[in-house]
This record gives sequence, structure tokens and C-alpha cells, in this order.
Amino acid sequence: MQGMTKRERQIFDPAQIQAILDTAKVLHLGLAVDNEPYVVPMNYGYIMEEGKLTIYLHSALRGKKLDMIHSNPKVFFEMACDRLPFEGDMPCQYGMAYSSVMGRGTASMVEDVEEKKKAMTLLMKTQTGKDFTFDDRMVSIVSVIRITADYYTAKKRPAPQRPEEE
Repeated sequence: MQGMTKRERQIFDPAQIQAILDTAKVLHLGLAVDNEPYVVPMNYGYIMEEGKLTIYLHSALRGKKLDMIHSNPKVFFEMACDRLPFEGDMPCQYGMAYSSVMGRGTASMVEDVEEKKKAMTLLMKTQTGKDFTFDDRMVSIVSVIRITADYYTAKKRPAPQRPEEE
């Protein structure tokens, strides 16, 4: 795998990575089947244990994304926060400040009812900061997708410091 081009922007601190995961709220899920790429924005929940990232998504019981996951469970994900456009003196100095996490992994469907409840609780905690509980009926009407991250990186691009105008 190719390394990050702007290595000085890479984040290694687990607390900073977790802050991005807690703040971003929307994950862009990349799928591909038969040379057809597909990207869909989704809410997510996650758990980070000993540096291993597991992401949970919820979905309808049927649909294109589930069909694609069943055909090819290899996925790519991206989430970003702290987005702020900035200007420069020349066009090539304009840009966007941001923090992001992206990576690849393997998606699988969660069938165990207790894990589905846990996943939905994590999803709601990530999205709202609140604790919710789910019963068997509530999780029976949704699909839960587990992404086991094989690899992920985090990055921060701050806005450039502009000299104070006098």
C-alpha cells in the first residue's frame, strides 16, 4: 500500500483519532461490484479497542448496498470534520482545512440480536452523545453492517496561518 503523501499531516494520537470519529457523524462508504463503483453517505457508530476499529452501520433489510456487500465485502470508508474553506493571495493558495479518517475493511452482516442491539446503541451514542437501548423488535426491522477495518489513517490539514494585516 502506498503511504500518505503529506506525512506531516498524519495523526497518530489515538485520542485525536477518536475525536474525529466522534465528531464527523457521516461516513462515506465505498463499494464496488463488477467494475461498478458506488459511494453512499451513512450515519455510523464505532468501537475502538486496542487500536482496532470496528464500524457499525444500519440499513434497510434490502437494497443495492446490501446486494453489493454480499457480492464483494471489501469496502472503503471515509469521514471528515472540521471543514473550513480558506482563501489565499493566488488561486492555488485556496483550499479546505479538515480532519479525516479513512480506511479499508471487510463488511459483514450482523445476525446476532445482542450484537445488533450493541451496534445500534453505539451508533446512537456516536450520532447523539446519548445512551439508548434497543429491544429485539426494534433491531429486527433493520440490517446492521459491521466493518472490520483492516487499515485506516487519520489526517489533519489546518488552515494556513495568515500574517496579521497592519
